[in-house]
Amino acid sequence: MRRRFAGILGLGLLIASTAMLGAAPALKPFERGTWQGVLRGHAGRPTLVHFWGVTCGPCKVELPLLGQFAKDHPGIDVVTISADLVPNLPAATQSMLDKAGLSSTENFIFNDGFVERLRFEIDPAWQGDIPRTMLISRDGTITTIEGSAQMADLEKWSGQQLATH
Repeated sequence: MRRRFAGILGLGLLIASTAMLGAAPALKPFERGTWQGVLRGHAGRPTLVHFWGVTCGPCKVELPLLGQFAKDHPGIDVVTISADLVPNLPAATQSMLDKAGLSSTENFIFNDGFVERLRFEIDPAWQGDIPRTMLISRDGTITTIEGSAQMADLEKWSGQQLATH
């Protein structure tokens, strides 16, 4: 009986660990200091950082386009940050990322009741409008796109980034 129980328990652990390996990365909390960590973590690599929100209409249109962009441009790091003012929407956030094909990218969600502090760390002039995209070149130069990004502009930028490598 013990052997059977141990076998069943072992099989259950194997199945659970296999499922975990195939699972999409969880949303990471975006807190004070996270922005500097993102910049350090992607230093020297062209990186597209997209700020969006579950309640943002244009974001719902733009996310699937960014999902396709990420798929088509494996040489570009794509990071999404849910900067919605509505707190505690991780399930809806993850669902939208999954549907957009962005579940395998690095994804954050604002996790501080004082969102102005988080925005200030990213860009002191940012008033909170989303969508917002920051294109970070290999040398650290940041180009900010306020509002929806045009895919043609992202294609042009990515071509420039990949050509300089």
